[in-house]
Amino acid sequence: MTTPLAYLRNRASEADIAAHLRRCDEAFVPALGTRVDIDDYAQKLASRSVRFEAWHDELVGLLAVYCNDEARQLAFITSISVLPHWRRRGIASHLLHDCVRYLRQGGFAQVQLEVDARNAAAVAMYARHGFAAVGHRDASAADHGRDATHVDATTMVLTLEASVE
Repeated sequence: MTTPLAYLRNRASEADIAAHLRRCDEAFVPALGTRVDIDDYAQKLASRSVRFEAWHDELVGLLAVYCNDEARQLAFITSISVLPHWRRRGIASHLLHDCVRYLRQGGFAQVQLEVDARNAAAVAMYARHGFAAVGHRDASAADHGRDATHVDATTMVLTLEASVE
């Protein structure tokens, strides 16, 4: 019998997050390490985000959301990642569902995210969960002091009061 996944919140350490992100690096479009310093990003996620996690002896799935715009009741999902050999099992959807439920209970009106338009699977998953594309940003990571990596970002929004779980 297979041990089920444990879905937890804010258990991962900074080191767990960094190791997970490195293992998922190439699955990001473009690769995460071309856009951010993974250790710095892991530290930021550990200290400033609410994290929804899937565990199976290791961190296999991670969703990080910033809930720091309470005045506008706006949250921002900064990252969703699942280890390569755990994909296509509904883990990202489960994490997203848990996050949306948490935000609703916290009184948030909207949650936003940015996804690279070239990541068709991610765009489709967000659309299945009720997110709608509301904007587009064409930029280079060099604009933020990183190596010149092209980012073709689509902003997607889910209005929490009107969505169905």
